[in-house]
Amino acid sequence: MKKLTLLLAVFSLCILPNTGFAQNDTGAEVTDTMVADSIVEMDEQGQTDVEEAPIAEPEEVEETEGAHKIIKEKFIQGGPWMWPVLLCLIIGLAVAIERIIVLNMKTVNRDKFMKRIETALSSGGIDKAKSVARDTRGPIASIYYQGLDRSPEGIDIVEKSIVSYGSVEMGRLEQGLVWISLFIAIAPMLGFMGTVIGMIDAFDSIEAAGDISPSLVAAGIKVALLTTVAGLIVAIILQVFYNYLVSKVDSMVNDMEDSSIMLVDMLIKYNVVKTFKDNG
Repeated sequence: MKKLTLLLAVFSLCILPNTGFAQNDTGAEVTDTMVADSIVEMDEQGQTDVEEAPIAEPEEVEETEGAHKIIKEKFIQGGPWMWPVLLCLIIGLAVAIERIIVLNMKTVNRDKFMKRIETALSSGGIDKAKSVARDTRGPIASIYYQGLDRSPEGIDIVEKSIVSYGSVEMGRLEQGLVWISLFIAIAPMLGFMGTVIGMIDAFDSIEAAGDISPSLVAAGIKVALLTTVAGLIVAIILQVFYNYLVSKVDSMVNDMEDSSIMLVDMLIKYNVVKTFKDNG
């Protein structure tokens, strides 16, 4: 998991500088098209007159380049405190994407899996059902394998084993979420810290000048507030990913609980586990 997170972070860093190059390539294609559409006419004296076709303004390309340029300028104006905020965004997104991939890989068709387990119990007994659970990915399959493995010891031991191992699987599903919540909290704090430091610099400039200049104060405050805006944007983006991951984990935990109850019912139905009464 650590290797995947690191790779995603490096990949994000590599993507950011490449936006400008893609836009320059688009601009080159527009220029070639305009030159190809030129109309050449020969006059009677053998001179060549070039009449250029009306040039269409590449509005979309200019708007994209303008937005990219504005973001770059604002980032530079924000000062050194913008870099920690950007780092929070990159690492937070890397962790969130890694968690999304892992959770989707652990998700299985619960109904289909339970039918396979029930068929195995009815035809081949515990060993065949354990084989099905062992060959299936995901937390539900792991819980089923633990319950089936402890079935000879009685239904009470099976239930305790399911509850204990279910807690372990739930902890594994929630791995990484604490880091995303950490970056959600840190990003605005870093932005506020940059704002406070920027305000201090603005007041230092006023003190050095010996006079309150509206342009001097306005420029300092604008630059100081850029870090706050960046921190809030990063927190909003990461909060969306965090809420999605929390809802995904809650859904998987509910499926685990429902499946555990059905496993106990199946074990009793096919008489492959001792009940409380049998133990007595």
